[in-house]
Amino acid sequence: MKFHLTVRWGHPRTLYHQAEVEAPGLREALERAARSLPDEVAATADLAELRPAPDPDERSYLEG
Repeated sequence: MKFHLTVRWGHPRTLYHQAEVEAPGLREALERAARSLPDEVAATADLAELRPAPDPDERSYLEG
């Protein structure tokens, strides 16, 4: 399963790190996401969001 990771980081200027993480479940995705963070992001991050990545083929607004 693919997950989308967004991490807010940086000081004094706020930046966002985004990445895709592939894992069989949320627990494994959290672990892989944490290990994948660059040191400079991890050092000043204050918020992280991990959610299932949307499947572009299953977006309801594309149904006609």
